[in-house]
Amino acid sequence: MNRSDMMTAAGMGAMAGMRALSAPAFLSQHLAEEGASSKANPVEQFLASSTTARVLPVLALGELVLDKLPGMPARIVPPVLLMRLASGALVGAAVARQKERPVLGFAVVGAVAALASSFALYTVREFATRKLHIPNIIAGFIEDALVASAGHRLTAVMG
Repeated sequence: MNRSDMMTAAGMGAMAGMRALSAPAFLSQHLAEEGASSKANPVEQFLASSTTARVLPVLALGELVLDKLPGMPARIVPPVLLMRLASGALVGAAVARQKERPVLGFAVVGAVAALASSFALYTVREFATRKLHIPNIIAGFIEDALVASAGHRLTAVMG
């Protein structure tokens, strides 16, 4: 397996752990620009469609807004965590298909990276807000900036 491709899948998965919809949104934008290959499966065709590439960023933006609201469930509660794991697996598998690599391994890497980043960023954000007294909205905006930066860098290296 190509280490660079695996790191891209892990990075996309980690991004899914931070913001479940941002990783698929960035990936969809990239795939829509590149165009689906003739071997693309239905999921890849869906992600590469111009409609999906327009809708997913709007949904991801909604997630960014909702994240800052009080009363939202933590990213580590089972239903939310499962969504992040599924998102990580999806982007990992899509990276594998685009790079013609083994899908299962990359999907697992994406899901594990999503799991790890979900817990890591939850812990960091809790520390920042409770111990450092950084307002939750500011901590959220910092995380958003990290996600945006990672998304642009990862899609750039995908070629």
